[in-house]
Amino acid sequence: MNQHYGKLFEVQLAGESHGLGVGAIIQGCPAGLPLSEDDIQAELDKRKPGQKLTTARREKDQVHIKTGVFNGKTTGAPILLWIDNQDVQSASYEKLRETPRPGHADFTAHEKYGGYNDYRGSGPFSARLTAPLVAASAVARKLLKTEGIEILGHVQQLGGLKVDNASDDDLRTNVPDSALRCADPAMEKRFEKSLQEALKAGDSLGAVIECRVLNLPAGVGEPRAQSVESLIGAYCLAIPAAKGVEFGSGFAAAAMRGSEHNDTYEQDENGKIVTTTNHSGGTLGGITTGMPLVFRVAFKPTSSIKKTQVTLNTKTKAQAELNVTGRHDPCVALRAVPIVEAAAALALADLMLQAQKIPKVLKK
Repeated sequence: MNQHYGKLFEVQLAGESHGLGVGAIIQGCPAGLPLSEDDIQAELDKRKPGQKLTTARREKDQVHIKTGVFNGKTTGAPILLWIDNQDVQSASYEKLRETPRPGHADFTAHEKYGGYNDYRGSGPFSARLTAPLVAASAVARKLLKTEGIEILGHVQQLGGLKVDNASDDDLRTNVPDSALRCADPAMEKRFEKSLQEALKAGDSLGAVIECRVLNLPAGVGEPRAQSVESLIGAYCLAIPAAKGVEFGSGFAAAAMRGSEHNDTYEQDENGKIVTTTNHSGGTLGGITTGMPLVFRVAFKPTSSIKKTQVTLNTKTKAQAELNVTGRHDPCVALRAVPIVEAAAALALADLMLQAQKIPKVLKK
């Protein structure tokens, strides 16, 4: 099982949902980057379970830097990050060995790994593995910040409710204090009401997360399979429950004319070449334009719901009713904002290193 990300800034994930813990190994991080466990913890705290309207699982998600940092700075050696699992309750998963849950990887994992897969809490397929992903991204984000790059994410849509025209300042000001990662306080109340209604019905909701990357230089990325869209898209679609990614105007571009969608060029007051609009989302030919990189990720409704569902008993081959127990998010996207930001940070740190926009040894 390969859980590897990156070419120059490489990340390898390890661990299982109900195992001893989860971790990440980072290779290729430049030497001389100031880094502490507190730096990483600040990002991890944004996605940890036990927050409002999320799973009741209680994990401190305390990160430990095992290697690669000396005297408060990265050494250039591999960085090993580890997070212990503490609140593990596996009993409810025993019956799932023969009754795969609709919407989950229970059946496909069993088929691929011959029944040897760890089925507790979905094992390595669990969103628990996004904890070390976010931990690793904290390192990538610090690298990007050395170049003034900022990453902002928010829940743009929850079910059928959508936030329109949120500014960058709205994301900076409102999202950090919002339990639902909403940039509009008035819409947040509607989000919460919709979630409560879904919970009462024993159901779940899907969502769309928008992410903006500011101050990226032009010229980052490669054509074709190594494009900005290809890498960020691949990283985002590796997030559990992610089902679609769009950049700029995205699928709405299909209803536009070329005269509407094309971004015309001009020079700003500082002499920088910019575009008057940003329908392309900050990337053309797989390469950054220097405009904000804007993309959105669609997440399906949480598959584990309290409503009775029908599945197949793989041993008896008879259909069976299934009542999923355990602790689950009513909307996985509520904790996915820092995960989507993490995907962007990891992909862009790798591409910035490839473009030699970040040196391999940082200046003192």
